[in-house]
Amino acid sequence: MALHVIVGAGPVGSAVARELLASGEKVRMVTRSGSGLDGTDKVTADAGDAVRLSELADGAAAIYNCVNPPYHRWSTDWPPVANALLAAAESSGAVLATTGNLYGYGHVGAAMTEATPLAATGTKGRVRNQMSRDAFAAHEAGRIRTFEVRGSDYLGGKNILSVIIAPALRKGRTAFVPADLDAPHTWTNIEDVAKLLVVGAADERAWGRAWHVPSAPACSVRELAAIAARQLGAQAKVRSMPVSVLWSVGLFNREVRELRETQHQFRKPFILDSSAAEATFGLQPASLEESVRLDLASA
Repeated sequence: MALHVIVGAGPVGSAVARELLASGEKVRMVTRSGSGLDGTDKVTADAGDAVRLSELADGAAAIYNCVNPPYHRWSTDWPPVANALLAAAESSGAVLATTGNLYGYGHVGAAMTEATPLAATGTKGRVRNQMSRDAFAAHEAGRIRTFEVRGSDYLGGKNILSVIIAPALRKGRTAFVPADLDAPHTWTNIEDVAKLLVVGAADERAWGRAWHVPSAPACSVRELAAIAARQLGAQAKVRSMPVSVLWSVGLFNREVRELRETQHQFRKPFILDSSAAEATFGLQPASLEESVRLDLASA
């Protein structure tokens, strides 16, 4: 039984904990609040405290970066956390498994692979890209062993379906979605994120690069809403919210304002190619029906 340290107890961190506990591993969850799953060693600590994090990772086989600061604080909160995780991985010798995303690619015109250039110009994309560069530079220098997994918009956590569409459908109302309703879009199941993180931490073929999380074939917001409506026994009533409305609301709402940077992901085709991870590790994604069911149950 090896020790695995998960930093963060949100949807992904909790999914990783469930995956590890099911395999009989020892799991330590580190959060500011001391929260975490039953059956784990729940520890209260600041993820940006390199000394404390290194102490907690001593003897660990792997460290899982499942942290997600509020969008508006990425530029201030991520650097100390990222540096602390690198320090903990170096001092402990544990594999650093990082939960990434697709923001770093910026605007794309074709399906994204792991070779797609990291060309983001927005704040969030630049922050994530710097984290990736620093981690892989440390790996190349032989200081740590690390890899990163990148998924699209999650199902099973906070997203357009759980926050906007499902609540409206449950009330028989129309959901106004800040997206092109018919643009193909990849959705990633959080349990598939967890599986790739856990598999990669134990497989040296994963180390030193990024991997796309196995994800079901892309489907539009309209199609996603139809699946959810069938499962809820409701009518799929959705309408597209114009960009101008989102922009106006963002003048007064900080959370909505942060969505502007990633609007391109929902206004044009946004497709993830996850064939490399599927072929290398023999992983298959959950179906959209399974992922929507998970999402509706977690909302």
